[in-house]
Amino acid sequence: MARAGIYKSEVVRARDNLLAMGRYPSIDAIRGELGNTGSKGTIHRYLKEIEEEEGGSPGTQVAVSDAIQDLAARLAERLYEEADQRMAVLTDKHKAEIAMLNDAIAALRTESESFRGQSERQTIELATEKAAHADTLANLQDERIARAQMTQRIQDMEGQLTKEEAHRVSLEEKHQHAREALEHFRTAAKEQREQDQRQFEQQIQFLQGELRAAKETVNAKQQELIHSHQDNARLSSEQTHLRSEVHRLESEIRPLRIAREHLAVSELKNQQLEERLAQSAAHIDELVVENQSSTGKLQDANQAGLRLETELTAAKAVLASQEQILQKLTVNQISATKSSGQRKGSAENQETLFDTEK
Repeated sequence: MARAGIYKSEVVRARDNLLAMGRYPSIDAIRGELGNTGSKGTIHRYLKEIEEEEGGSPGTQVAVSDAIQDLAARLAERLYEEADQRMAVLTDKHKAEIAMLNDAIAALRTESESFRGQSERQTIELATEKAAHADTLANLQDERIARAQMTQRIQDMEGQLTKEEAHRVSLEEKHQHAREALEHFRTAAKEQREQDQRQFEQQIQFLQGELRAAKETVNAKQQELIHSHQDNARLSSEQTHLRSEVHRLESEIRPLRIAREHLAVSELKNQQLEERLAQSAAHIDELVVENQSSTGKLQDANQAGLRLETELTAAKAVLASQEQILQKLTVNQISATKSSGQRKGSAENQETLFDTEK
């Protein structure tokens, strides 16, 4: 804002300075020399007074009355003051608008920086998300491949278990046949023993025929004993093979259990397969128990064979005793042919022999 008033001496000094510099002392130039202070009407009035004091320039004096000059000077001063006021209002308004524009520009810059930072963060997050998505897709593909491999391996294991189950059923059938044969052998041996007891109670005239039957029975028992030994050897071989099969199944089940655990971690939907594998493992345990039972039965068969051998030894002893009796009867019959009078004594000797045999 310009000062409220200026002095005439200041206007004179400013006019002289302008003239010294070779510049025309106009109202605007003098006001600028004064630091943009003072109204233009006042400066015009002081300039007019200075010119009048100096006598004025030729041809510039106008014949007007002092009242008109004074009115013109006041009007000019009033116009300059109104112009200054309006200029000051416009200047303040312009400064306020400039300040508002600067604030708006600063806000826009701040918002732009914020958007730029947000855009950069979103770009980084998008790149990170793309990388994570790529890793997830790779992991998913690996998991699918591993799952397919595990599924194929489980199918192979199930096929192998099916074959082993069929083989186990075949072995059970063989064991059943062996048990039936052994039972049949026991029944036949028991019947044979009963038949031998009945034969021992028959009359002496059938002794020779019974001895031949006893010899045939001994031969049959020897053959049956040989077959029993062969069956025992075969059962032992089958038991050894069954044990090796069980060990092989156990060695195959261990990686199957490990694969089942990995498959359970990768996907819970394979729990049904794991339950089936657990059932297979339990079934194999049952096979092991049955194998142990078969081993016990084989031991029973061996003991039965030993008993048969004992019975065979006893039968041989009985056969030897009967042969001795037959020899004595033969001697007695020879003596009877020499002396008919000794028949009665021979009969008594035979009765004595029978009593001894009993």
